[in-house]
Amino acid sequence: MAVLTSQHDDFPRWYQDVVAKAELADNGPVRGTMVIRPWGYAIWELLQAELDAHIKRAGAENVYLPLLIPEGYLRREAEHIEGFSPELAVVTHAGGKQLEEPAVIRPTSETLFGEYLARWIQSYRDLPLCLNQWANAIRWELRTRLFLRTSEFLWQEGHTAHAAQGDAAAYARRIHADVYRAVLEGVLAIPVLTGLKTEAERFAGATTTLTCEGMMRDGKALQLATSHELGQNFARAFDITYTSESGAVEHCWTTSWGSSTRMVGGLIMCHGDDAGLRLAPAVAPAQVVIVAVKDDPEVLATVERLERELDELGIRLRVDRRTDLGLGRRLTDWELKGVPVRLEVGPRDLAAGTASLVRRDGAPRIAVALDDAAAGARDALGQAQAALLSQARSELERRTVDVETLEEAIEASGEGFARIDWAACGVEGERRANAVGVTVRCLMRADGSIPDTAEEDDLVAVLARAY
Repeated sequence: MAVLTSQHDDFPRWYQDVVAKAELADNGPVRGTMVIRPWGYAIWELLQAELDAHIKRAGAENVYLPLLIPEGYLRREAEHIEGFSPELAVVTHAGGKQLEEPAVIRPTSETLFGEYLARWIQSYRDLPLCLNQWANAIRWELRTRLFLRTSEFLWQEGHTAHAAQGDAAAYARRIHADVYRAVLEGVLAIPVLTGLKTEAERFAGATTTLTCEGMMRDGKALQLATSHELGQNFARAFDITYTSESGAVEHCWTTSWGSSTRMVGGLIMCHGDDAGLRLAPAVAPAQVVIVAVKDDPEVLATVERLERELDELGIRLRVDRRTDLGLGRRLTDWELKGVPVRLEVGPRDLAAGTASLVRRDGAPRIAVALDDAAAGARDALGQAQAALLSQARSELERRTVDVETLEEAIEASGEGFARIDWAACGVEGERRANAVGVTVRCLMRADGSIPDTAEEDDLVAVLARAY
């Protein structure tokens, strides 16, 4: 029977226990790489499908660009290569001989997209061009943790080109709100704070970076998705131009945006408890598990009937007929894997004409009539999704405090988010906070909305310790 370290005793160890014992992932053979196991990959597939649908509704189309990037491409945008230099993996030999030009394994594809956007765009009629890629990326991380920070990870990266700065800025914000925040809160049930990154935290080569910051159950922040305005930096470096209606040749304004398997790590740490995962039903590989309590013909026949009814309702489910194993062990295993709803059927239940319905989010066990059990399980999924979001939002609010001084902000950052007037922190205060492991997660307006620029008056800085 799986025994987990308590979150209170050792949260990092609890996280490692859950990833291993819930069979989500394992360490790869090369340091920093990750093997994603079926249960973990099924979560990623469901999340990926949701993100992909939202991205397409925002008007982007999927493409695929190569894994290898000529080293010279990265050098064409100096700030970009400087930002990624320590993390690059470079191929110098192939086919038994040294390459004429080394190739970088993609850490991100701004430079490669820049090259091809320049080829594919000629006229204003080609704009906006909105593309998205599902791929892997390599960033040679020194300190790795499965899902949260690995040398190789799975992700999507979007790249767009526009005729005007305002169009690019609006699209970056649309992705941020209609894709990232919508999926994080509506699908993963993770409430987030959204705002602008400071200049020190901005993506290499970007003019503006927007971020979604989640609060984990140990009081640390997790950056879950970012969206960047790149201005004309990459357009000038890669000569991404278009001919306007008046016949003038103009540089495009570009954006990039990305999210990764880090979201799975956020899902674990935002909702999990000492019994294991608590999965949002929208991304649970099995939304319902039916457990046969005993190897009894009537029990098994009823389980088979419920399986048909739930399948007809389009619910993802598993059936546990392993009556040769102890019931306690089986229930513990399904709790560990975070299945949102459990239906238990045993002889006593049949005698009462009911099944036991248990929600993983912590709602009380209830008895439901067998004729209503399938519909009851379906309804319970919606209730569980809403309950997880409500619980996480309460935790976020509990761990967010307003302070007046930098010292108070640094102290409060040990427990969650500290909000302080940006004027009372500033660049110098940010440096002081960084020196003790605290970062400015984002800048926002006092009402929580995202400012147009980081130069607006009366901005609020959100500080925290972060993954």
